[in-house]
Amino acid sequence: MFLTRTRPSRYMGVMMMLWAVVSALTAVSKDYVGLLLTRFFLGVTEAPYYPGAVYLLSIFYTRKEVATRIAILYTGNILATAFAGLIAAGIFHGMDGAGGLAGWKWLFILQGAVTFVVAIGGYFLLPDFPLTTWWLTQEEKDLAYNRMELDTVANKGETSTWKGLQQAAKDPMVWIFCAMAHMHLAANGFKNFFPTVVQTLKFNTTITLVLTCPPYLIAGAITILVSWSSGKMNERTWHITVSKAVAVIGFVCAAATLNTVGRYISMVIFTIGTYGVNSLILGWCGSVCGQTKEKKAVAISMVTMIMNVSFIWTPYLWPKSDGPRYTIAMASSAAFSIATAMLAWIAKLIMLRRNRALRASDDETTNFYVY
Repeated sequence: MFLTRTRPSRYMGVMMMLWAVVSALTAVSKDYVGLLLTRFFLGVTEAPYYPGAVYLLSIFYTRKEVATRIAILYTGNILATAFAGLIAAGIFHGMDGAGGLAGWKWLFILQGAVTFVVAIGGYFLLPDFPLTTWWLTQEEKDLAYNRMELDTVANKGETSTWKGLQQAAKDPMVWIFCAMAHMHLAANGFKNFFPTVVQTLKFNTTITLVLTCPPYLIAGAITILVSWSSGKMNERTWHITVSKAVAVIGFVCAAATLNTVGRYISMVIFTIGTYGVNSLILGWCGSVCGQTKEKKAVAISMVTMIMNVSFIWTPYLWPKSDGPRYTIAMASSAAFSIATAMLAWIAKLIMLRRNRALRASDDETTNFYVY
């Protein structure tokens, strides 16, 4: 909500600088309490970034464009996941003991330093709103503003921050997107355990780290392709359904076989099937729940918050005793994927009903809810 009442470039830039400082200070933590405090403040400073970035994209790009842009943004997360193990291994190997500091401390110092430099660039270069971005010409500002006004269904202009919160909380579609995103990210619970799953292939540590990369690299490309196709066809429900069907096949096969090649291919399949959906859900939410910019900001924040709650409980689906098949986790992830697709179809049915109501109220209406 605060993002709509300030300059997004300044707000997000400052929060990322603070995140960088907290990350670097993790290196001075000496006990459990210190690590707990730094992790808490890392969460506080990181929280505005992803919903803020999605919101910024949603106020500049139309319904047909936004999913692809969110996918490109999310690819950064995918690539970070792909290379995190290799980067950490390189730092541990090359800098452990340098300057009297352990390798893990250098890891936090370096990621904090790099992020701080990037955040400075973001402070000056990130856009604010279509009519107030300093590096756009007046003609470009007007174009950016007018096309988004025309693209918004049931546009209600601006309202108060509190009213935007009320609008989002009372809209059942916001809660459906929250549930859909939560189920989607629950199916993505393998993210934090992927090296463990790959380790069941029984290669050494180095090979295991290398093998974690290809599935994410392929998933990044597929994510952009699925989002581009969704925007091109102006369709979301079938794209989510097909992606989740692919993920289900991957989860089932991964639980069913311990064959090295077959199991690794299954990992690739459920990774690409899962990651292709994230940008579709958030883009869909921004398109459908954006009657006011305040409501859109709150809706995206609510969906992002509730989807990430899944990371609190999904680790309990991966007990070490369930390896190497991890049947509980794989079966649960398949079920969550099916639930995501079912919620997408419920959302579509609601959008169809709302569109019929729009047609009934005004025969000349040309702007409808997307599904």
